[in-house]
Amino acid sequence: MTSFIAHVNASRGFRGGERQTELLIEELQKYGYKQALIARKNRALARRTKHKDIDLREVSGNPISVALACRGVDLIHVHEGRSVYGAYLKWFFSKTPYIITRRVDNPIRQHRFARKAYGNASAIAAVAPQVAKIVKQYDTQLNPKVVHSGSSNLPVNEENVQNIRNRYCKNSFLVGHVGALDNNQKGQEFIIAVAHELQDSHPNIHFLLVGGGDDEKILKEQAKNLKNLSFEGFVNNVGDYLAAFDIFILPSLREGIGSILIDAMQKNLPLIASSVGGVPDIVHHNENGILIEPARPDLLKKAILHMQSDPTFRARLGQNGKQLSKSYTANVMCKKYIKIYESILTKID
Repeated sequence: MTSFIAHVNASRGFRGGERQTELLIEELQKYGYKQALIARKNRALARRTKHKDIDLREVSGNPISVALACRGVDLIHVHEGRSVYGAYLKWFFSKTPYIITRRVDNPIRQHRFARKAYGNASAIAAVAPQVAKIVKQYDTQLNPKVVHSGSSNLPVNEENVQNIRNRYCKNSFLVGHVGALDNNQKGQEFIIAVAHELQDSHPNIHFLLVGGGDDEKILKEQAKNLKNLSFEGFVNNVGDYLAAFDIFILPSLREGIGSILIDAMQKNLPLIASSVGGVPDIVHHNENGILIEPARPDLLKKAILHMQSDPTFRARLGQNGKQLSKSYTANVMCKKYIKIYESILTKID
């Protein structure tokens, strides 16, 4: 009998974790798994899934709504932190097993309900060794398995790419960033600080920030009067933007893995990123990018100018990253999850 997997992701927004949830569902369909997606009603993930061949169950997001939506399934896969409590409730009343994917490098909440939820999970996956380490620090009895994120294989339309370059840089050097405008995590204030410093001395460098979020108003105020920095907002054609960039920067203060880095590598982009969380798993210093200390705009500026002035170095990093990205496919990720699923389901049978 085909196993029935319920994926739970009740996030309000659409970020890397939601894209990874989509990718896993798409890959599992190739292996014949019956699947349901439990997502927050009328939010981006649910809207993007409505016309796909999957059992979509929309919920309010509270634990009871999640638990009730998990009816009739063999295994629950929780993809974001808030939904672990709904999976735990379902297990408590029906003993339906569940696994948790931990994607962030911040500590797990220290309260009884959280300890129960994590302690009774049949398996915990972490997107990077650093994330797994944090899980172990939380509870030494837990044994998280590292399952790296997969590349999104984002499509590219060359006409769109050219239009982006014509709009923002023409013959200039385009420094790109893709991420939710969440300054406490992504550190976009440091991009703006560097743009201020380079506006007069390097007018041929342009910064383009792709993504929306709660900090948009604050960040735009910080960037007021900058002619060398633009905000593009949320887009659906991220691949076109990655293909238009000359380099990709991610000056995060916190990061689980930064799956967008894998997508950037796939597009031959050299990387500059903060050495936080699981980022050093992806960015190897002076091999496919430059690692910098977090909250150091001076180092971000230095790395950008180094790449801008040395096209040979830039090209080597991009080529190395392209090769490395082949190790981070959605299919590789999917096979690791299947191994976890089957180890749990065979115990039930």
